[in-house]
Amino acid sequence: MENEHRPSDSPYIERVYRSDGVSATGRMQSVASTHWELAIWTHRGSTQVAVRGPETRPSTVPVLPEISPFGILFAHGAAMPHLPIPSLVDSAMRSPHVTSRAFMLRGQEWELPTYDNAEDFVDQLVRVGVLVRDPLVTDVVADDDVPCLTARTVQRRVVAATGLTRGAIRQIERAREAAMLLREDVAPREVVQRLGYYDQPHLARSLARFIGRTATELRRPNLDDPLSLLYKTGR
Repeated sequence: MENEHRPSDSPYIERVYRSDGVSATGRMQSVASTHWELAIWTHRGSTQVAVRGPETRPSTVPVLPEISPFGILFAHGAAMPHLPIPSLVDSAMRSPHVTSRAFMLRGQEWELPTYDNAEDFVDQLVRVGVLVRDPLVTDVVADDDVPCLTARTVQRRVVAATGLTRGAIRQIERAREAAMLLREDVAPREVVQRLGYYDQPHLARSLARFIGRTATELRRPNLDDPLSLLYKTGR
């Protein structure tokens, strides 16, 4: 399956992706992710839509023949108040009604977005209050300076918007960055030094927990068992 993805100028969107369909059944390794998303896929003429929460562990996902997925990964801090993201961690909620052109969200029918008009669709959600953003969460996750608030208040707002604690986000993002470096054939010892792991066993445990691959497997990838979306976060 060929993946295509791009960043976005919208403060509500982390990334937009789509994939071409395949002719035979296969599998893909889904790695941990700190972003929730709106996922749309069409399989043999039937379209489905779901809100997927962040994933805290890797899993093997079957790839159906002739399936064409598309998705909008939302930025840290963006949330839909009517859908508590914490309850969707490692889970998903499907739209109750979907046609070839529209789907239901918060009791209202919306035209299906596309890879090219994702920003316009998100702007519509923002205008009517379906999608909101907490700038504090965006800053906290990015390690920027934040107002003088208690640690409990900050943690509560991070969890409400992302479904994850600040510590969990950092661990997952570091593991994803480590996986990217290893796929670029950076030596494990150097990855440890760059990303602040204690030692190589610490790196190995992180990769097993969040990526489902060893350092050797990442440096010598198996094309028959691909990983889900991995990308550099720098825009």
